Amino acid sequence: MWLFEGDEMKKAAEKTANIDMSGFQPRGKTLDGQAPGSAGAATEVPNRKYTGVGSVMAAITREAEVATELGAVRAELKATNEKLAEFDGATLVRALDPRVIVRSRWANRNEAEFATEEFRLLKEEISQAGGNVQPIKVRVFDGQTPGRKPKTQEVFDGQTPLYEIVFGHRRYQACAELGLPVNAVIVDQMDDRALFEAMDRENRARKNLSPWEQGRMYDEAVKHGLYPSIRRLAESLGVNLSDASRCIQLAKLPKEVIGAFTTPLDLQVRWSKPLADALQRDPDGVLGRAKDLGKKPHALDATTVFERLVGKAPKSAFPELDISVAGKKLATLKSGSKGRALVEFEAGALTEDRREALVMLLSEFLAR
Repeated sequence: MWLFEGDEMKKAAEKTANIDMSGFQPRGKTLDGQAPGSAGAATEVPNRKYTGVGSVMAAITREAEVATELGAVRAELKATNEKLAEFDGATLVRALDPRVIVRSRWANRNEAEFATEEFRLLKEEISQAGGNVQPIKVRVFDGQTPGRKPKTQEVFDGQTPLYEIVFGHRRYQACAELGLPVNAVIVDQMDDRALFEAMDRENRARKNLSPWEQGRMYDEAVKHGLYPSIRRLAESLGVNLSDASRCIQLAKLPKEVIGAFTTPLDLQVRWSKPLADALQRDPDGVLGRAKDLGKKPHALDATTVFERLVGKAPKSAFPELDISVAGKKLATLKSGSKGRALVEFEAGALTEDRREALVMLLSEFLAR
């Protein structure tokens, strides 16, 4: 607001004295936010003629209010535009036959994901709704996408459009298994990096990938040149560099080690360094144990498999047994690693002259 004092006030009054303000209608005053004329509203201040200076002040005040309102509108438009930017270049949602949709080379969901209880529940939800309420996103695939070679079973005749999944692999899989059309937003053009980043954002906003799946995804992106380094990938995606590095380390584990687990989805980020260290220290031992574990029915939980792989002795399923004579403890029977059994004598309980007798006794026991 402008302030006029002394000569300035006099000059302003002289310049505005002849201004006709008969057409100016000031806004009615309100009380507690109630509109003029409504029940309980304060009586309007009677219209009165404004002086020139007063008119200028009113106009300035109104201009400030309009500017504030315009600022709020601009902020709302900006937020709306940012939301719409996600679907820039997209057409309206269409129901597509699952057979005309192909997976991207960057597809990050492992087949094991589609055997989980969580996927079963998602599939049941989509079945009850008659389709995927939340659309997936696809890009037009013309067979010329860089680095992407159509599979032999994919038919592309130059006229029938095929689409490549940007994100929504689980929803697509559920619809395909149910024989339902897939509701999808289609974009005509999207490069591989934009696809990769959109898929990563969508995964983190919905159901996170397992560390192993995430590692494979990141490793493929760096390996095929989407990013020059893991650091640049982490910066572009806004993820922790250390976590990204450890996930990639999991993805690079030998197939024998991965096969030792019931599913690679069980692998945890914190196991990446111990497993890598164990392979560096004793590769033959780790791979040997991994092969043995892979041949057996997967009855062991993931933590036990990890401990076996890194050479950590498993916890014995048998308790220690005290061996006492006349109420005095003389020895303890313990379970050791790899199924071994140990008898530990108390000091002085096994003298030199009784060792041979113990050996004969054990021989007779084992022979029976």
